[in-house]
Amino acid sequence: MIALFYRKDSDNKMPSSLSVFLQKKALFRPTTLAADASFHFSEPFEEQYFTTADGERLHSLFFPTRSGRACGVVLYFHGNRDNLRRWGAMHRDFTPLGYDFLAPDYRGYGKSTGEPDEQHYYKDALLIYKWLRKKYLPEEIVLYGRSLGTAMATYLAARAEARMLVLETPFDNIQGLLSSHLRSNEPPFEPAFRFPNDRYLREARLPVLIFHGTRDRVVPYASAANLKPLLKPGDEFVTIDGGSHNNLGEYQEYREHLQRWLRQ
Repeated sequence: MIALFYRKDSDNKMPSSLSVFLQKKALFRPTTLAADASFHFSEPFEEQYFTTADGERLHSLFFPTRSGRACGVVLYFHGNRDNLRRWGAMHRDFTPLGYDFLAPDYRGYGKSTGEPDEQHYYKDALLIYKWLRKKYLPEEIVLYGRSLGTAMATYLAARAEARMLVLETPFDNIQGLLSSHLRSNEPPFEPAFRFPNDRYLREARLPVLIFHGTRDRVVPYASAANLKPLLKPGDEFVTIDGGSHNNLGEYQEYREHLQRWLRQ
């Protein structure tokens, strides 16, 4: 099976087209929606669309804060599965604290058109950030990434002004993530995608808050721990003992640290 993931070119392992296809299927797990699909949440929300330079249409959900006047906005980049029918509910961690909440679906997810693509995901994130800058000051924008979404959040943190960067269940980069799973520094195939959180975090100047659980089987703790040496004085890495990939919000440590950072 390993031979399916690469072909040898001289002494280099290069991803074959089949390898790229298989890795893409493994990494991106979207659920698509019809253009007229509806959403149902207990709080008011708006649907927002963005048109990319290459003509794709990105769908997002915007939830205004419950407190009337917003103290800022959370730009939320979600994980690699499903669509905004699931991830829109994450607004509940932020709107009660006085923050508006904007979450986009990536290309190929939900109502967003196009195909998953690493470089386009970065460009799309910057497009949405620039739209927010017409409405909010940099010090009012919180960049939040969860799992795969940490890549888009750290990319923006390295290139844009914002109040802070919050990462939930991040990885260092795709090769590091594979190495953590395989317990080998030399994965048997060349990753077709990079998503180098470590590189972008090294370039970022924003305050950084990271959450990770010790029992995360999707992104092993070791992969996230590789980001610790890149943190600046004042940054914080919160280890949730026993936390897994999808339940950190249930822990008091998560809620307390997040609220303290958002209110400071």
